[in-house]
Formats: sequence, C-alpha cells, structure tokens
Amino acid sequence: MLAAALTVAGNPAPASAAVPRVAQSWASLMFHSLTPSAKYVQLRKALAVQRATLATRVSQVTEGRTAHAAAQTRVTTAVTADAAARTGYAIAREALTTARNTLTVVSQRRPVAGAAVTEAKTAITTAAKTVTTRRAQVSQAATELKAAQAAARAATAGLDKAITAWQSAAATVRTNRQRLIALDHSAELAGRAAALSRDVVTEVRTKFTVADTVAVNGVTVHRSVSFAFRRMLADARTDGVVLSGGGFRTRQRQIELRTINGCPDVWTAPPSSCRVPTAIPGRSLHELGLAVDITAGGRTLTADSAGFRWLATHAGKYGFVNLPSEPWHWSITGG
Repeated sequence: MLAAALTVAGNPAPASAAVPRVAQSWASLMFHSLTPSAKYVQLRKALAVQRATLATRVSQVTEGRTAHAAAQTRVTTAVTADAAARTGYAIAREALTTARNTLTVVSQRRPVAGAAVTEAKTAITTAAKTVTTRRAQVSQAATELKAAQAAARAATAGLDKAITAWQSAAATVRTNRQRLIALDHSAELAGRAAALSRDVVTEVRTKFTVADTVAVNGVTVHRSVSFAFRRMLADARTDGVVLSGGGFRTRQRQIELRTINGCPDVWTAPPSSCRVPTAIPGRSLHELGLAVDITAGGRTLTADSAGFRWLATHAGKYGFVNLPSEPWHWSITGG
C-alpha cells in the first residue's frame, strides 16, 4: 500500500531503488494508521448520529421527569381539594339537618312564635343553598382529581417510555463505542512504525538520493514520511495551528551551518558545542529528509509556544518525535 500513500502525499517520483523496503514498510504502516477503514468511517458516522439521539433522549427524560413531578403535585393538590370539598359538603348537609330540626322544634311550641319559625325557615333555605354549592364543589373536585390522576398516569407512562428509550440509546452508544475502539488500530500501527524508525534511518542513509524527497507545503521531506507529514500539517491547521519549517538540506548546507553556528570543528565537535546545536555532517537526519525544524506562524518553536504544545500532544500519531533539547526539531526517531 506504499504506492497509495505516496500518491496521496504528492506527485510520484521516478521509480527509485534507493527507497529501502523498511522505509516502504514505515510509510505503509503510517498510511494505514492515519487512514481509517470504510467500516470504521461508517461506524463513526453512525455513532455521531446515535450520540445526537442519546442527547435528545436525555432531554426527553429530563422533560418527562419535570412533567411527572408536576403531575404528582397536581394529584396531591387535587386530593387535598377533593377531601376539603367532601368535608365541606358533609358539614353543609349536617347544617341543613340541624336547620330542619330547629324548624320542627319551633313549630311545635305553643303559642307558635312566628318570628322563630320564619328565622328557622330562612336558615333552612340558606343551608340548602350551601349544600347545593358544596355538592357542586365536590363534583368539580372529583372531576379535577380524576383528570389529575389520568394525567399522572400518562406522565408516568411517558417517563417510563422516555427512560426506556434513553437506556436503549445509551446501550447502543456504549456498544458501538466499544466496536469503534476495537476497529481503531492506529496506535498499534503507529507503534509498529516507530519500532522501525531507526532501521529506516540506517537503510535510508546508505541509499539516499535527492530524488527520494518531495515538497510538502513548501517543506522538503523524504518521500516515505511525506504522507504522514502532510496529514500532520493539515490536522494542525484544522486545530488553528499553522505549521511549516525546514526539512531536507544537503550535506554542504550542513557544513555551512556548522561554520555559521561556530562549531569548534566542523567534523568532530559535538552538536552541543555550537552556538546553535548542529549535527556533524553526515549524521543529521535533515540530510535524509527525515527531520524538520518546525515553525509556527513563521517563528521557530519554543517550549511554551502553541505549536510545540500541539505537537507534544499529537505528533506521535504521525510518527514524529521531538529532540528534547530543541523544541523545534522533530524527526521519526527523536534524534
């Protein structure tokens, strides 16, 4: 699948025996690591829809619980009102009975007290009206209680249905999330590529030609790492981090840099002895296009820069490792 990776990465170069098999293996592993299968993509899209459905179900459960609580409050209020109405009706009927008994008593007295009889009759009329009012209140309260109980049953059923739908959606999301994790072999493939990185350097060094490099967004790198490097730049840009830098340079340019950076001896002095750490010619991964001095927004990376923080979190996914002493220097081995 290296051919597929290189086709995606840039314009194909003439066939070259200089690109060793181990570099092809590294490129293939990184291509497959960064290119999810059709099944993975399909499941990820389905999972996104299912997560949206789950969010809807959660909202429905919340709404259902609110409606259920309101319905229960309504029932409690209706029960209290019904009991009060029945009590009031009973008291009114008792008052009517008392008024009638009073009329009987005053009517039987001799001599008949007309005023007392009139007063008793008036009391009966008033009590009868109160009974009628209280009876209507009992009927109204009973109707409201019945309606409240029906609404409570509906709210309970609705809540139960919402909870069942939520549980089903949650189970689906959990299952497919696990399936998605099982389908994701990117970390494993990237790890296998990392295990080959030093062999890539060793073999590329023995067979390297400039024809094995390609420009990626203005940065020249070895063809075998171009696809992963291109993806890294694109994904960083998506996250708002614009990366660029300097990749391949010739041995002659390495010699010039050693001189410019004041190395005590171009061929023997350790990189740390230079004003800016610079590898001995013939040892730099820049000479193979396997290292990049990365910039962000045209500025060299520092350990506290946004570009460095992004790379520190994500670069390993693309096969690039930082040289700890140089925040800007990233290669496939960290060297």
